[in-house]
Amino acid sequence: MEIYSAKVLTMRIRAHHLLCIQGFQGRGYSKDFIDNMRTVIKKIKLEPEIEIIDSGDVICSSCPHNENGRCQKKPNSVQRVKNMDLQVLKKIGLNKGAKVKTKNIFSLVNKKFKYISDTKEICDDCEWKGECCWIKIKRF
Repeated sequence: MEIYSAKVLTMRIRAHHLLCIQGFQGRGYSKDFIDNMRTVIKKIKLEPEIEIIDSGDVICSSCPHNENGRCQKKPNSVQRVKNMDLQVLKKIGLNKGAKVKTKNIFSLVNKKFKYISDTKEICDDCEWKGECCWIKIKRF
């Protein structure tokens, strides 16, 4: 499966990863995961079109908890992660499959997730929350 193309520059990104990308601090589940996240962020700086999805994406592809495109970190992870994606989609007012210019989607996410309370349902259980620079700049 082609995740991004140098010609078309479209990336398929899970909705909740639109938050994670902004707070990434170089830590993650494994070296492969960290290296992949850095590569994804470099590609995003090229301003590809983003297709917002609610399933495994280019970031999930290098996660050690990913088994056949599904999160297996905990018994209920598949549904929990999908719910996070759906909450983000609802908050930003888009449907899965929406294609948006990079600068527009990150601007929209930051407009809709202005306060720490806006992130509660999505980020509260995240093990990286304490190190997330994106969360740290949110207002109370």
